[in-house]
Amino acid sequence: MAIAAVVILPIGLMFLLSGLIVNLLQAILLVLVRPLSKNAYRRINKQLIELLWLELIWLFDWWANIKVELFADEETFAMLGKEPALLICNHRSDIDWLVGWVLAQRAGCLGSSLAMIKKSSLFLPVIGWSMWFSGFIFLERNWAKDENTMKSGFEALNGFPIPFWLALFVEGTRFTQAKLLAAQEYAASAGLPVPRNVLIPRTKGFVAAVTHLRTNVPVLYNTTVAIPKNEPRPTLLRMIRGRSSVVHVHIERVLMEELPETSSGIAQWCKDVFVTKDAFLERHLVTNTFGDHIRHDIGRPKRSL
Repeated sequence: MAIAAVVILPIGLMFLLSGLIVNLLQAILLVLVRPLSKNAYRRINKQLIELLWLELIWLFDWWANIKVELFADEETFAMLGKEPALLICNHRSDIDWLVGWVLAQRAGCLGSSLAMIKKSSLFLPVIGWSMWFSGFIFLERNWAKDENTMKSGFEALNGFPIPFWLALFVEGTRFTQAKLLAAQEYAASAGLPVPRNVLIPRTKGFVAAVTHLRTNVPVLYNTTVAIPKNEPRPTLLRMIRGRSSVVHVHIERVLMEELPETSSGIAQWCKDVFVTKDAFLERHLVTNTFGDHIRHDIGRPKRSL
């Protein structure tokens, strides 16, 4: 732990200093470039923001040596990073977002990865500010306010000049045993399938995303994250301490045109997906793998070094 502190402290200071420099450059770009060309701003910001976020990728890949094993069919694997996509995922740990960044970095779209996240993240120095400059959609968990915020955020994505990923954790919160118990009690009282490995999705945001994006975003990535039973669960604290682990990620590529047209149909589709995801994770607990789906070792890039 003492060795970790000796290394992490100067790295943390470096991240803070370099992050403030990146934030300053983003602000300059926002004032001088974006009014002239929104697309030019986005292209330059993509390259700039990767310089900062790659520091976190290094922490994940090289310091903690956390390995991501990706399960996907060949078509899905070949298309990653080549098309705009809405990404939904179960929410298992406090570094799920970083797992997504690792996958995005391998696919070549780290700097164009966006998410719908809670508004309090906006006030995080460096990282929250970098997200704001990059176009993240910040939500207050108040539908009366968030509906217009999401609509504006979706409209801002029209004409995005490069492939992007927009991530949405539809469970609305991180999975814990206490939250699972509450979800199970609600499901039993409402006559719904009782979950064991996921929470019941909150579908309003998902319905809004599909409704507004389906004409410009051709695919949805149904993503499932699981930790092998013989591996420790990765957390932010464990990562900072340099503790390794393995994460399994399964991605299913779904064409937007295959989703229902009505709001009620889209909401039900999302609920059905999470019922299936629950069973999928239950099988993973037994087999320690995602069945016969192709496993891709995505390696560790030297660029973050």
